[in-house]
Amino acid sequence: MKAMVCTRYGPPDVLQLRELEKPTPKDNEVLVRVHAATVTKGDCELRSLNLPLTWQLFVRVGFGFRAPRKKILGQELAGEIESVGRDVKLFKKGDQVFAFTGLHLGAYAEYNCLPEKGLIAMKPVNMSFEEAAAVPVGGLHALNCLRKGNVQSVQKVLIIGAGGTVGTLAVQLAKSFGAEVTCVDSTGKLEMLGSIGADHVIDYTKVDFTKSGERYDVIFDVVGKSSFSGCIRSLKEKGFYLLGNPGLSQQVRGLWTSMMTSKKVVGGTVSYKTEDLIFLRELIEAGKIRSVIDRRYPLEQIAEAHRYVDTGQKTGNVVITVEHDARVRD
Repeated sequence: MKAMVCTRYGPPDVLQLRELEKPTPKDNEVLVRVHAATVTKGDCELRSLNLPLTWQLFVRVGFGFRAPRKKILGQELAGEIESVGRDVKLFKKGDQVFAFTGLHLGAYAEYNCLPEKGLIAMKPVNMSFEEAAAVPVGGLHALNCLRKGNVQSVQKVLIIGAGGTVGTLAVQLAKSFGAEVTCVDSTGKLEMLGSIGADHVIDYTKVDFTKSGERYDVIFDVVGKSSFSGCIRSLKEKGFYLLGNPGLSQQVRGLWTSMMTSKKVVGGTVSYKTEDLIFLRELIEAGKIRSVIDRRYPLEQIAEAHRYVDTGQKTGNVVITVEHDARVRD
């Protein structure tokens, strides 16, 4: 099978197309014929190790010091089940699925084996493979965070960095919960944010929302680059400040704020469940969530896709399409 292999940590060119042996599913696994995957900021950070020194050390310990031990990157995919292990009960050959591969990675290939009881579910019937592949990473993270903030109807929710992988799903989820949503991002993303349901948009290059005097029930900082004290000032009493990408200092300050005031700062570990992926599928099939796709690249051009995501300019998602040989399958 064709696969894009990460030969070492470094720039996008460390990703090389290789021919590898097609994997065989274990008894409790399914073999997915991948049709689409994505390139996220997290994929680029794992490839480049463009991270604070402390996080670089954690990644090297967890994934390999000189190069990732798991050579095929990619955290989300959509495809068709090619075969199943003998103990698999939930899926059968031909099922169309989407999945979050997480630390298992492996989405940048024609095939990937996944555990039957992992974060895998039937693909939404009203989405293409490309659209479905762009849901798990952003959708699961946004859902997990917003639930911690107990987002409810009529509440005022501010989403900072709303125009990316997580943010675009967070906007739509918050709207599905009945919230009034204000989005903060750059000029070029504001029109798109309005098209997916944002009630108000703020261009951070022109306006500092922390000085507007507006107060919110929930603030979800997706990117983690806003002023901590400014966000706390913009939060109502008993409100929630959700840290989607917290640094160490934010977590320490958040713990102190939560202890000393009525405002709660939530960040740190996240825990995803297959039921969450199914919940997202139900919202999609009900017409409440759609994918935002910026660009599409073939598998062979993943390095170029990484180069684009590295610019920080993507809107929504960058999708990888996987074309298979037309010859008869094994």
